[in-house]
Amino acid sequence: MKINVEIECTPEEARRAMGLPDFTPVHEKYVGMLLETMDNGVRPEMLEAVMRSWAPMGEAGMNFWRRLFDANSGGTSS
Repeated sequence: MKINVEIECTPEEARRAMGLPDFTPVHEKYVGMLLETMDNGVRPEMLEAVMRSWAPMGEAGMNFWRRLFDANSGGTSS
């Protein structure tokens, strides 16, 4: 037996119905900080720090990101 139930609601209504927390203030603060950082200019050291936090395998992960960006920018990796 297969039963399909369709519920039409907004994401806000679905979040409330499932009892999930409202992260709107956190999201707005994060986006505001991101926009402020972009307006003030992003330095290469900042990008490197972000990539290091995303790289799951330390130096090997950093090398992967470096090759990826070099390939897309037309640069050469050393």
